[in-house]
Amino acid sequence: MSLETTIMTDLKAAMKSKDRTALETLRAIKTALLNEKTAAGATEIDEVGEMRILTKLRKQRIDSATIFREQGRDDLAIPEEEQLSIIERYLPAMLTEAEIEAKVKSIITELGASSMADMGKVMGKASSAMAGKADGKVINGIVRKLLS
Repeated sequence: MSLETTIMTDLKAAMKSKDRTALETLRAIKTALLNEKTAAGATEIDEVGEMRILTKLRKQRIDSATIFREQGRDDLAIPEEEQLSIIERYLPAMLTEAEIEAKVKSIITELGASSMADMGKVMGKASSAMAGKADGKVINGIVRKLLS
């Protein structure tokens, strides 16, 4: 079952159960998928594209909740965190730093990278290999650490 079909099924269930938070979040996901699908020159969205969209929505919720907490607005941070938990249901489990480091080491060995000059090659391969499963900033930090 595709992500879009799953979202529609869950959207119907949220409507029936009158779960406002789930309904808002699922509508946001549906809208993001629809916007991507109808963008100029867009084709059918593959699984990697769906994960990229969900990761973007996840990051937006994390950033918003962080800003609200810093400003002392817990009343606004709580709904963002609830939406975050709903979005994360549809994402694959995130890799731990140790798992990311192990994958990056194998990519470095595979590519024969030895210096910071090879960082672009390593980042490209690592980012595509761990798309949706690891944050780009974490991957970047680990690649920098291992290549320096």
